[in-house]
Amino acid sequence: MNKILSKQQFSEKVFCLTVEAPLIARSCRPGQFIIVRVDKNSERVPYTIAKSDTVKGTLTLVVQEVGLSSTKLCRLDAGDYVLDIVGPLGNPSPIEKFGTVVCAGGGIGIAAILPILTALKKAGNKVVSVLAGRTKELIIMEDDVRQNSDEVIIMTDDGSYGSKGVVTVGVEQVIKREHVDRVIAIGPPMMMKFTSLLAQKYGIANTVSLNTIMVDGTGMCGACRLTIGGKTRFVCIDGPEFNGDLVDWDEMLKRMSTFKRCEKEEIEHYAEHIPADEGQKPATADVKSADSESAPEEVSADDLTDRNAPWRVELRKAMKPKERTAIERVKMPELDPVYRATTRTEEVNKGLTPEMAVREAHRCLDCAKPSCVEGCPVNIHIPDFIKNIERGNFLGAAEVLKMTSALPAVCGRVCPQEKQCESKCIHLKMNEPAVAIGYLERFAADYERESGKAVLPKVAPGNGIKVAVVGSGPSGLSFAGDMVKKGYEVYVFEALHEIGGVLKYGIPEFRLPNKIVDVEVDNLRRMGVHFLTDTIVGKTISVSQLEEKGFKGIFVGSGAGLPNFMNIPGENFINVMSSNEYLTRVNLMDAANPATDTPINIGKKVVVVGGGNTAMDSCRTAKRLGADVTLVYRRSEAEMPARLEEVKHAKEEEIRFLTLHNPKEYLADDEGRVRAAVLDVMELGEPDSSGRRRPVATGKTETVECDQVIVAIGVSPNPLVPKSIKGLELGRKNTIVVDDNMQSSQPDIFAGGDIVRGGATVILAMGDGRRAAAAMDAKLSSK
Repeated sequence: MNKILSKQQFSEKVFCLTVEAPLIARSCRPGQFIIVRVDKNSERVPYTIAKSDTVKGTLTLVVQEVGLSSTKLCRLDAGDYVLDIVGPLGNPSPIEKFGTVVCAGGGIGIAAILPILTALKKAGNKVVSVLAGRTKELIIMEDDVRQNSDEVIIMTDDGSYGSKGVVTVGVEQVIKREHVDRVIAIGPPMMMKFTSLLAQKYGIANTVSLNTIMVDGTGMCGACRLTIGGKTRFVCIDGPEFNGDLVDWDEMLKRMSTFKRCEKEEIEHYAEHIPADEGQKPATADVKSADSESAPEEVSADDLTDRNAPWRVELRKAMKPKERTAIERVKMPELDPVYRATTRTEEVNKGLTPEMAVREAHRCLDCAKPSCVEGCPVNIHIPDFIKNIERGNFLGAAEVLKMTSALPAVCGRVCPQEKQCESKCIHLKMNEPAVAIGYLERFAADYERESGKAVLPKVAPGNGIKVAVVGSGPSGLSFAGDMVKKGYEVYVFEALHEIGGVLKYGIPEFRLPNKIVDVEVDNLRRMGVHFLTDTIVGKTISVSQLEEKGFKGIFVGSGAGLPNFMNIPGENFINVMSSNEYLTRVNLMDAANPATDTPINIGKKVVVVGGGNTAMDSCRTAKRLGADVTLVYRRSEAEMPARLEEVKHAKEEEIRFLTLHNPKEYLADDEGRVRAAVLDVMELGEPDSSGRRRPVATGKTETVECDQVIVAIGVSPNPLVPKSIKGLELGRKNTIVVDDNMQSSQPDIFAGGDIVRGGATVILAMGDGRRAAAAMDAKLSSK
């Protein structure tokens, strides 16, 4: 939380706030911005930084009441707290000696341009500042601007102060009287557009700072994308400053109105958005230390995992293999499809009963050389935990799972066991269904959590060595769990305000409830892992600063959060969005809840593009929000990479599958909102590098009406972290190059998960985290 130290009112709806944010104050540069979340129901809103004080550790913001969240922020007083501030974000302004620079600031854009003109003046430029506003009271921070300008020109629409006219009148006045080397404009989009056009008219290089709609501000959602120079750029990663001549201003103006209707409704019902009881907390398990009075009787690890233990031998003798293989594989109880398609947070899979779990455990043949373990990226002792279930020692089964997995309840729900551990099951060689390993893993983890008798894994005595983890997704949490058990002091740095990464923002609650993730994270916290949210390594704090603070090893698990698009006509129309943005708004920000501020346009006819698990999550979420949903996939259903269970569930929920089709372009209405998708009709050709038959356009097209499109065609590694580490060898699409031990070209930096793979499953990311932990431990121990 960040304390508001002072508040000043500039005009009826414009306020100046000074807040505590020491790390950001030390790191920010002119031109960068921050993301603010006022309270737990508020949206994430970008604000530019007017001033920063490295000594006091403060930031000064100028905020105008526009939407609900900015109104909430302006209603706070000195002494109140803001829940989250993250930054600095975006690229700093290029500060060099240009010559004569005209800095045009309109409205609260004056505050944004102040640090830039100040830096330009210090760099030896002649700075002429043109400040504009509708009236005199909207000319803000004039004294600060004058202290750092060679000349200040004031323009007001009504002539109440300075000269009457708009900002371009003042800018052109300077251009006509003397040579100008550069024009910089910050303010309302229309003001920046016409200032840029004016500079272009006179052949002067010009820069604008774009303040677009954002959610995360780190490139993960793609909400801020615009067409710059004919190419799609992300403002939060590539900007916020761009050559004004290259900006598609008409597109920007339309995209800025994306949630205009939602925001109007929210501000009209402000009273309904008062934050709920702050006493509500995420569900957590009653986790106790191993020596707690209510802990189960302690059983040695050897007894739980020894295949030759007497109890285990007796189990094998109790049933013949033929009797075990004759048992029918368990079927997971599920919610009724009609009912479940109306509830976002109720889990579809209901879990096994103890009786079902024990019966399924009987199917395991307890192989002497279990091939299922070979198929598990984290090497869970699969027969060991299953045989404990068979004998009724459910807590022992959970303990076995936690020996190698930091997230057993998560893996039991979202891992593609059918392609990993279960694909290696001996039953398949006998033409029988594999043992339901995933269902049993979930059962054991859930049973322990609900029993109130959970115990933490044993942790070695502290060795005094600090290690840092960048990102709190599956690879980072897996790494953190292994390292804390080895006695290391582990700190996890997360850019978002919630711990869990893709587990929180990317996977819907009907597949993975947030409370499950919270419990797994809380277990790690109780084991000693330190979690720091709203902290971006490479922005808020650098790798070199971590090293200065005594961190001896760093694991980068920042994921692949940069959404892919197809670069086809109309892809930047309103209501064409990435699956990352859509799922983040619904899952992380709870936008579909009327009590929260984050806006979302609810589609009635939704097209989801893609065939993976994320596409299934998107279309099933849209269905739960009341849409008629069509899934468009360029190959046939047989080539879909999504889990069979997800495809089955989507079909049961009446999602329409339109395979062998691929978007060619999107059509929009007069407001720039998508109204239809033009699809190429495809056929399958020869296999490509993935082994699947390549889709080829037939020349035929089909047009599908829609009011929302969700693009779920994969993600690329976010360059934010990798590019901030000097000397780090990068691979294709900014992946981090590592060796077999997950060690990068920088000896003290290891990496894993999607930032290395470019996109993979939760369990593969966790496997990377485990390998990196073992390798880093070996390296640090040798020292």
